This record gives sequence, structure tokens and C-alpha cells, in this order.
Amino acid sequence: MTRTLDLLRSGQLAGATSLKIAGGLTEFPREIFDLADTLEVLDLSGNQLSSLPDDLPRLRKLRILFCSDNPFTALPDVLGQCEQLSMVGFKANRIRTVSGQSLPRALRWLILTDNEIETLPAEIGACTQLQKLMLAGNRLQRLPAELADCTRLELIRLAANRLTELPAWLMQLPRLAWLAYAGNPFDTPLESAALDDTSIHAIPWHALQLQETLGEGASGVIYRALYRSAEGHAAQPVAVKLFKGAVTSDGLPHCEMAACIGAGRHASLIGVLGRVQDHPAQTEGLVMALIDPRFTNLAGPPSLNSCTRDIYAADARFEPAAALGIAHDIASAASHLHAHGIMHGDLYAHNILHDGEGHALLGDFGAASFYGLDDTVLASLLQRVEVRAFGCLLEELIERTEQQESAADVMGTLEKLRNACLMDQIDQRPAFGEIVRTLSGVMTQPDH
Repeated sequence: MTRTLDLLRSGQLAGATSLKIAGGLTEFPREIFDLADTLEVLDLSGNQLSSLPDDLPRLRKLRILFCSDNPFTALPDVLGQCEQLSMVGFKANRIRTVSGQSLPRALRWLILTDNEIETLPAEIGACTQLQKLMLAGNRLQRLPAELADCTRLELIRLAANRLTELPAWLMQLPRLAWLAYAGNPFDTPLESAALDDTSIHAIPWHALQLQETLGEGASGVIYRALYRSAEGHAAQPVAVKLFKGAVTSDGLPHCEMAACIGAGRHASLIGVLGRVQDHPAQTEGLVMALIDPRFTNLAGPPSLNSCTRDIYAADARFEPAAALGIAHDIASAASHLHAHGIMHGDLYAHNILHDGEGHALLGDFGAASFYGLDDTVLASLLQRVEVRAFGCLLEELIERTEQQESAADVMGTLEKLRNACLMDQIDQRPAFGEIVRTLSGVMTQPDH
């Protein structure tokens, strides 16, 4: 922190467009205003700030502001006066109050995860550019009806709140594609039923030998491991995910575990072999099939600028047959999930693994939510919200697929499905079962 401030004071950061200061700030450093004509991204996360200066709008080019992990108790009203501010992040503060004056009208992405917010102001409906709204881990009992005016909203995280229902207008938002709501009172019984499933195999901790770390996310750490199911049996290579306890941007780790268990078996889902039992620290965990190393991520997560769209490698290109295979496998996995009353909530290319030959696996259940299949109206709406996410995936695949005259029928089918899945009118989108049948029909034709 001190070094950054020293550099500011000495003029060595003149002209900077991005600035990060962390570690002990109790007041907003006035030296930041020396960058008033250039600063676009300001990150003050991990400090002891509880207020921002009234003249913050002097940073006239400020587009992105992060103030996570600070003790703010209210979202500062001065934010609403920052005309260019489009991304605001105040995760893991102590925020209880969000006033209408605090919301910039250019807002595209608002992160208020893990706070103490009970209500949102009606003025949020005036944020018509809003695309991404992160509200997991708060105390919301309802959503303001005015949020229905945010017709550009594509992703909303509502997990781990106190909502007693999903408002009917929410699913009617024309661009909504990624929705998470697990850990609310209306969803808890379904999650509990999955966690109480006695058919899931219990795997004793002593039967597992952890090896290297394979990856770490917000909800937990995944290890390569050896599993010896019985004395004298050969050890089986597996993956073990040990869950953290804290709320994530998507929701609660135990909700993710419930969805993994409730999903059951499918060729395009990563199989759950069992649940960790008797961990010495009582840590929850799952034992899963080890993924073949030839499978790699289809894309990376969205950037600050792309907001809701994944970032693909610059050279990412697909043969038509491979794009068709990926689309088919993911649609089939999604159809299977919805048949089990589970919404994935994060159907994105960055949560898909593929082998380069058209085989794909859908992973990461951190945003998954349950719903009752007996409520056929709600089930249909939730499925078609997720169908829009699949339409976005199709759009990305089509953009990166080699155009071949011999595969004109494949591309034609993918383009028609994309258009249908992206319809603004939710009831005009196909269900996943219909999508799978369409794709299967093309795959069984000669030369495919």
C-alpha cells in the first residue's frame, strides 16, 4: 500500500488508467485525484474503508470500482453521481442499506454478494443497462417489482437469501439466461432431500489418499486421489472435492453438493462416486470420477469488459461435426438435469470441458438450484431461461466454426436452433428435449 501511495505522490503513476491499493486504508487517499483525467479502474478492496469522498465524481473517467472486503454499512450515495461508472463491486462488506441515489444510471454489473441487505430500492428499475446482478448471501425477502424494467438483465444471483418465492415477472425478462436461487426458504426442502439421499455411497476418509491439487474455486479444492474400496483391492484414481464453508458469488457450497448428488448419472456429467465420510475436520466432500486429461476448458470466464460473455482463445476454431457434438452433449446433459428438477444456473463455455472431437462434459454446479417437477408452469419457465443460456453457447460455437459446404445442413440446424433459443418471448423457446431430438437427427444423417 505504502509503495503505491509513494508512487502516486511522486508522480510516477501519472496517466495511469488502473489503480489498486490494498492493506489498511482507513480513508480514501486524496492523491488518487491526481489521476482524475485518466483513471478508469479503481480497486480499493481489502481495506478498512467505510465511506467515499463526496467529490468522487471528479474521477470523470471512472468505469469500474471495487471496494470488496471493507466495513461499509451502506452503498455510498456518491456512486450515483459518477456518470461513467458501469461496474460496482462491494462484496463481503457489512452493507445493510442500498439507497436509490447510490445506483449509477450507466450500471451494467453490480456485485453486492455476502452483505446484510434486506431490501433493494425501486430506483434499480432505472438502471436499464444492467446485465449482471450479484446478490447471493444477503437477507432479501423480496425483489422490487421495478427490477422488471431492467430488460437487459442476463445474469442474477439470488442464492442464500430469505426469498419465499421467485416472482413470476423474473422469468419473463427477455434476456435472462443465468439464474441461481438455491439456499432460500422455498428451495431448502428439495436441497435437503438430495443431501439425505441414502443411495449415495459413503466413502470413508481413511480409504482416500490425497495427492496433488487439481484446481481450486470459490466453493472448494479439488485433489487427485487414490481410493481403495476394500482391503486387498487395487487403488482407483479419483478426484476429491473438499468444500469450503463460506458463501460464494453463486451461493452456498452445501447447495452445490446437493445438486451434484441429485443430478444422478449421465454421460456428459462428471460422475459422483460417493460422499466423503468421517473427515477429521468434518469437512464435506465428494468423490468423483477422474476426468481424462484430453478434456480441456472450452473457454475462459467473462472479462470485466465482456461482462456476460466468455473469452475464447484467439485461435479457437471448431469443425462443424465437433461443434454439433458439443451442442448435442450439453443439451442432453441439461435435459437430464431438468428431468431431475435441477437448473444448472451457469451453463457457460467456461464450465464445459471438451476433447476437441465433439465430446463434452458439463461441470461446476456452484449455481445449481432445485425446483419441484409438480409445478409444471415454473418448471417450464426455468428450463426455458436456461435454454437461452444454451442459445448463447450456440452463438459462440457458430462464430468459431469453420464454414464447409459439405456441412451446410449442420450449420443451418445450429443457426435455426440458436435463433429459437434466443427468442425474447420465453414461451417461444424450445425445451431441451426438443433440442436434443433435433441435434440427434442431424448426427444420424450420413456423413455426420
